Amino acid sequence: MGAKIGLMELIFRSEKRRDLLIYLKDKPRSIDEIQEHLHVDSVSILPQLKKLKDRKLVIQKDHTYELSVMGKTIVDRMPPLLDTLEVLEDNFDYWSRRNLEGIPQVLRSRIGELKNCKLIRPDLSHMFELDPEYVENLLLSRRVFGFSSYFHPSFIPLYLEIAKKEAEISIMLTEPVLKRFKTDYLEDLQALIEFEHVNLSLFPKDPKLAGFTVTDRFFLFTVLPQIKFFEHESLFSSEPQALKWGTDLFSHLQKEAVQVKEI
Repeated sequence: MGAKIGLMELIFRSEKRRDLLIYLKDKPRSIDEIQEHLHVDSVSILPQLKKLKDRKLVIQKDHTYELSVMGKTIVDRMPPLLDTLEVLEDNFDYWSRRNLEGIPQVLRSRIGELKNCKLIRPDLSHMFELDPEYVENLLLSRRVFGFSSYFHPSFIPLYLEIAKKEAEISIMLTEPVLKRFKTDYLEDLQALIEFEHVNLSLFPKDPKLAGFTVTDRFFLFTVLPQIKFFEHESLFSSEPQALKWGTDLFSHLQKEAVQVKEI
């Protein structure tokens, strides 16, 4: 146990050692390359190299340093963990107050792919309006996957507008939301599903997710809070990895969805 704790401390208690190990992941490096890449001098990095060499994570060969087999085994596992920590840290208050049960385990393990997400938090005067950046990007999107377990009066008219622009659209709704749209927006809903490039489906279970939209331009993700009060706060990203993550989430939910062909 002591050796295990020692390795954890060796790697994660020093940012220099951690960054050095990751830098050596691809190939051996000279001391000059290491200093230039990490923006350090020899006085500060050589003691760290010695500690890694003493614990057999790094090997010195002539004038280069490389990972040992044990070092490679550890470092290969580090990027996903560090990416996850970075994602959670960037929006810690958001993630820590959310119920993550609705995110499938396979995607929770990939949450590190949601880098550079911007928190969208409407002020009180715009609490029940859709975010302008979301609307602007949605109207420019050519492919749209949308999932919602809550009702918003602008959803169907907005989707109808982009359907008229011939965007490929797949919408997934929970039963209460679909019923509400049938009651309040029946004509628009009927007009929407008449488009050949629009697919509407019903998600029959409690998804434990508020909703999300993923397009060829962005990913907007709204997670339910742990308490019952619903906050209109979302994470927004245009990163390709986030778009892929969101698309995979939609595909996962779609396995249990039922297509709606008639209203």
